[in-house]
Amino acid sequence: MADIRTRFAPSPTGYLHIGGARTALFNYLFARHTGGTFILRVEDTDRERSTDAAMEAILESLRWLGLDWDEGPFYQSQRGDLYREHAQRLIASGHAYRCYCTAEDLDQQRQHAQAEGRKPMYDRRCRDRHSPPSAGVPFTIRFAVPLIGETRVHDAIRGHVVFQNSEIDDLILVRSDGSPTYNFCVVVDDATMAITHNIRGEDHLPNTPKQVLIYQALGYTPPLFAHVPLVLGLDRSRLSKRHGATSVLAYRDEGYLPAALNNYLVRFGWSHGDQEIFSHAELIDAFSLDALGSAAGVFNPEKLEWVNFQHLKQQPPATLAALLKPFIAARGWSLPGDDAWLARAAATLQERAKTLVELLDMGAYYFVADVPIDPAAAAKHLAKADPQPLHALRAALAALPDWTLPSIQQAFESVLARFQLSLGKLAQPVRVALTGGTVSPGIFEVAEVIGRERVLARLDKALPLI
Repeated sequence: MADIRTRFAPSPTGYLHIGGARTALFNYLFARHTGGTFILRVEDTDRERSTDAAMEAILESLRWLGLDWDEGPFYQSQRGDLYREHAQRLIASGHAYRCYCTAEDLDQQRQHAQAEGRKPMYDRRCRDRHSPPSAGVPFTIRFAVPLIGETRVHDAIRGHVVFQNSEIDDLILVRSDGSPTYNFCVVVDDATMAITHNIRGEDHLPNTPKQVLIYQALGYTPPLFAHVPLVLGLDRSRLSKRHGATSVLAYRDEGYLPAALNNYLVRFGWSHGDQEIFSHAELIDAFSLDALGSAAGVFNPEKLEWVNFQHLKQQPPATLAALLKPFIAARGWSLPGDDAWLARAAATLQERAKTLVELLDMGAYYFVADVPIDPAAAAKHLAKADPQPLHALRAALAALPDWTLPSIQQAFESVLARFQLSLGKLAQPVRVALTGGTVSPGIFEVAEVIGRERVLARLDKALPLI
């Protein structure tokens, strides 16, 4: 199994989206599970649409997801000599030919076929033309698909799939400008890189018989194909931008964890009993092609939030603090304390928030100096409150020798006993004063994290509202 080689081959014409990330993940996990090699190849032969910015975004996405590659990235735009050599081999062996038909010729052929109710295919008029190329006359190089018989594809998910050769067009391998086409490059690259397993979306299945025929014509053995089901939106159409933020980096910026996104994506087409939450190491250990299924999955943002919530809860507070720092900096907030303080603040919220962004939204009162008090909360819990217990609590907190969770709790309990109050009667006005709202973690924990100086200042600000 150590000889297994998989690859991910994005096209740098846009960002890495959910479907592509799932494909990369499957290839990565299978390589890691088997002790094989994971290769990154860039399909950038479309020079007009390929951009350096898109390529960097794809690399950044893969790094963030933790899908490190063993070889590459290899760029198709730098492998032109290899494609030209293979094209000449196919011409020499009679498996390819030069086609001199113009765009107008091909358009007329399509119109004629459609008028007769036939599938619009090239009529192969140049297939038996054996004259050498004429200087200055443009031509494409087409593959000579067998006219009879069938092409069988063994798919790890769908089993044996049969295609009739009569239904396959003589596809173009090299355009008239000399640039190679996708189906040709894929075969040459996968063969020369010794790819053993090609795990990709089922939308590539129609290309597979064409590629298998090219493999055979070149004398190469095709890899084992595994065409995984597509990822669908809630309306069961193919996932697209209209279903929400589908860029991997968008989910990063919204505060999702890479382990959670991987965990969620892997379940589209793969299962492992009833287990739903996986660590990175557990995914590598459990993944196999045998467990891949053919049923499409529906991308549910609420389920992704739930998975992310589970991963957030499992993070050590110190790790969570480190993850939060870029988001804190992006908001222009300064840290009132050190890393240990930030870890304590994060720990109070990590079982409440579904994303890192939501965690900071919930805990803004830890970071901002002037916390605005919600008018409705003030009207309900401050305007009609008894000021004496709050004044007494303020004095008790100011007099504490140490600002610790037990001492803060003791100060509250002493005031509650003195005024014969339930905790809610005192805690809720204090919560409004300290956080500006009515919902927060335990009031003792919140006060301990905010710190004595800021707690007293916020009580002083709230007391005149009573």
